Amino acid sequence: MADHPLAGEHHPSPASSAATALGPLLLLPSELLHEILLRLAVPELLRVRSVARPLSSLISSPDFRRLYHLSSASSGPGPAAAWLLLFKKLPPRDAAIRGFHGPSGRWFRIPVSAILAPAVPPGEDLYFLAASGSSFLFAANGRRELVVVDLTARAARRLPPSPLGPRGTSSWRRFGLKLVADSPGSNRFRFLFAELVNNTPFLLEYRSGTDTWQQSEAVLAEGTSPASPDGTYLCAAHAGPDCVMVYSGPGADDRPVFFRPRFPNAAGAGGHGDRLHVYGDGSAAVVRSAAVDDPTSRTRVKVVTGVELYGFAAVGGDWELVASVPGELVEGFRKPYAVMTGLLAEREGVVRLVLISNCRGAWDLVWLSYDRARGGEWRWVPVPDWGSSKGLNMAGIAVSSTFSRLWPLAAPASSSCGGRQ
Repeated sequence: MADHPLAGEHHPSPASSAATALGPLLLLPSELLHEILLRLAVPELLRVRSVARPLSSLISSPDFRRLYHLSSASSGPGPAAAWLLLFKKLPPRDAAIRGFHGPSGRWFRIPVSAILAPAVPPGEDLYFLAASGSSFLFAANGRRELVVVDLTARAARRLPPSPLGPRGTSSWRRFGLKLVADSPGSNRFRFLFAELVNNTPFLLEYRSGTDTWQQSEAVLAEGTSPASPDGTYLCAAHAGPDCVMVYSGPGADDRPVFFRPRFPNAAGAGGHGDRLHVYGDGSAAVVRSAAVDDPTSRTRVKVVTGVELYGFAAVGGDWELVASVPGELVEGFRKPYAVMTGLLAEREGVVRLVLISNCRGAWDLVWLSYDRARGGEWRWVPVPDWGSSKGLNMAGIAVSSTFSRLWPLAAPASSSCGGRQ
């Protein structure tokens, strides 16, 4: 499936032709026009705003921005907030992030090569770590440092070294880090990660507002595990079902604590080979698989047989089963694979699980969501092929529920939203 360009890339169609084509749309009642625009993805809104002057003032108005944010923060018929973001290793001049928008079922191309160029030397090996709001965080393996891209400012800069010193891409564990953007209208962010240092859990936090790091030693939690929804959970270490969780409270002076939650016997039993454990935002997913014979390649492969979601128990602080993915959904994405990894994130009561697998050089993505507010409803979002999954050199994947904050802050149409570059 071909990528749809994000506004900011050159499009050969003249703006006047696009505006003419939108003529009938402008005759619709305002309520219906709002409903249509609220269902568009961020890149589509940017494109419409750049080529249709009559709609530019409507889309840029504070009232529409507020409605769009409310719609994108829900899991209803609107943009459904979350984006699946994928970075591919390409020559520096072609570096781009592919963004999949679930409700529209399409991939968008987000160019970042020109933004990265001033901060990243040619030939640098980049890995995509996380995204939040308009901030995209990369790890540079050669220079062993972090680079952040601000899409709204179209700028990139290197972060100062963390208290643990220079780190290569393999040192950044996905389950132990989190990027948190400030409120809409601000380009500030916090980056947190948890790490075991001499077998002691530490929380490290970078604040872009002060361009400084803070390091705190976590203390053992007393009694039950923390349960505040406003805090941050990070996995400092894990080996199969065994993990060390670090919790950072919402207060600036809250000292981080750590605990070692245990799974029920059924989830933790057995070898690590038939169970994948994925951690994120205070939840854990256990993916069960079975080995089968693949008649095509005449080799042994694995297939997913079940997926379970766990949360912290109110008493004791151990993991307890929240829900299992229905068998009919599992059958829908039951494909052979050789290796698999995953990521887990939660926002506004919606847990999102992405499973990335590879079989004979071809990648496959499975995107599941669990909506607590809707009585524990599971959804499977089919992710179409992005055109070159065979032999893809994937260099990082993330889920962002705040990407919709980008468009109100984007540059004017004359400079980056559909104009020549």
